[in-house]
Amino acid sequence: MRIFLLGATGSIGSAILSTLVAAGHQVTALCRSDHSASAVARQGAAVQRGDMRAPRGWAHALRDQDAVIQAAATFDTDMAEADRAVVNALLEVGAPRSSPLRVVYTGGCWLYGDTGGRIVDEACGFAPIPAFAWMLDHADLLMRCPGLSTAVIHPAMVYHAGGGVFYDMLADIRADRPIEIRGHPDIHWPLVHRDDLALAYQLLAEMQGLTGHFNAVAQTGVEIGRIAATLARASGHDGQLTSRPRAEVLAREGDWAEGPMLDQRLSARRLIEATGWTPQHRDLNQTFPTG
Repeated sequence: MRIFLLGATGSIGSAILSTLVAAGHQVTALCRSDHSASAVARQGAAVQRGDMRAPRGWAHALRDQDAVIQAAATFDTDMAEADRAVVNALLEVGAPRSSPLRVVYTGGCWLYGDTGGRIVDEACGFAPIPAFAWMLDHADLLMRCPGLSTAVIHPAMVYHAGGGVFYDMLADIRADRPIEIRGHPDIHWPLVHRDDLALAYQLLAEMQGLTGHFNAVAQTGVEIGRIAATLARASGHDGQLTSRPRAEVLAREGDWAEGPMLDQRLSARRLIEATGWTPQHRDLNQTFPTG
């Protein structure tokens, strides 16, 4: 397949790129800098120069693609606006097509809100935190466009050996200081390893008839205190924790910080049944074995 990838040099996107190339797909990646272009070319993908915020400069490259994966984000105050620019470009490309363009759009587990101890799957509906509610609006626009065949993937909290969502905890461990927890250590995080998530993107890109919402979750919900203990044991850290109150976190970091303090348990039932996705990383000890 000819697949256009946005976000190819990000933490998640770099794994998606490697997975797609290894599977034999012809990947074109949007690159804003020379550094990104070099990294993408080294992996065997074609480079399309441009900025996700300004699709007029690169949207023409979408017209001969079989699929587009949107895994890019600015992680800045313009995050929603930049994503909407990409969505608008996809809607324009999809409008005149005789056969639908496959789109895999990235949502997130925080769109489900706090699950209150329940295990939530794709049929349970959403209760997004306000900072990211726009993702559902954008996803709905894409799914309602007849020229697009859209699957929306909702990754759990994504980790890998270098960190991912565990980056701050690992930084505390490397500095030999107490591991800081936002909120309460009993909060549950649904988890997925970056490599397993990349495979989910590949499967959804390939299975063009699958539309709607799909959760990518390998571990339904793990207490963040237990996560910290696992990381500490693997590094010979004493495991001492320090917890920052919720109100303090929100005051210092803003509304988006509500996400990591949600107590969530999620299921990937629909993704597994529809695609046969089988995550290989189902235990943190596989990635962080005790030294």
